[in-house]
Amino acid sequence: MKNLINYFAIIIVSLSVISCNTDKKTTVEKTTVVEVAAQNPVKSILTAAEQADLNPDEIIVRLKKGNENFVNNNLTQRDHSSQRREAMIGQYPKAIVLSCVDSRVPVEDVFDLGIGDIFVARVAGNIENRDIVGSMEFATAVAGSKLVIVMGHTACGAVKHAIDNTDAASMEMNSLQNLLDEIKPSVALVKTDGEISSKNETFTTNVIHQNAIKTVEDIRIASPKMAALEKEGKIKIVAAVYNMSSGKVEFI
Repeated sequence: MKNLINYFAIIIVSLSVISCNTDKKTTVEKTTVVEVAAQNPVKSILTAAEQADLNPDEIIVRLKKGNENFVNNNLTQRDHSSQRREAMIGQYPKAIVLSCVDSRVPVEDVFDLGIGDIFVARVAGNIENRDIVGSMEFATAVAGSKLVIVMGHTACGAVKHAIDNTDAASMEMNSLQNLLDEIKPSVALVKTDGEISSKNETFTTNVIHQNAIKTVEDIRIASPKMAALEKEGKIKIVAAVYNMSSGKVEFI
């Protein structure tokens, strides 16, 4: 009887060891899958030669693909430490994006981009001014970027306040008033049979599109240099609108 008990005890211990090893194997397999999914992050940044080989239309195609990755929650994994160190040598961004300051519009993520890929300029309502245009001239004529994007976004607060004629000056915000006044011509350009109010979503969306288009036109006027580069086919200046609900960027 004693021998029989010992026999069963040995079997139970053996089964426990086998079960434990199986669990460990499963854990190792799961860990391996995770590690494989996370391996080979992008380490390099855009080089001068790569920038020179790009053309504006090709960049737009790449940005559309990057935006598709963003929409599908499939962003490229990047080794930011490596990219940061490599970027110290120099920068050769493919484009400059003028975006609104809205914190809900993460420009690099929207296009699935990392360190050194693009210049980003931000101002409420994505309007142009002398400093913004100067920055664009640096990005294109000096640093070699091939594309200028003016990117508005849905539900833009600055545009809404411009539509509703918010009196910022009466609240001692003269600089904000000047900014809203820059957007108002776009409001006037959009025709509607409905209410001229930010509550009119269709009208507001149309103004957001018009504001991006008008800013592109204003940039061409403000910068003869960039206008000439565009006419020569060396750069493009385009408008786009980011949909905050879907994450999709519509190039106009």
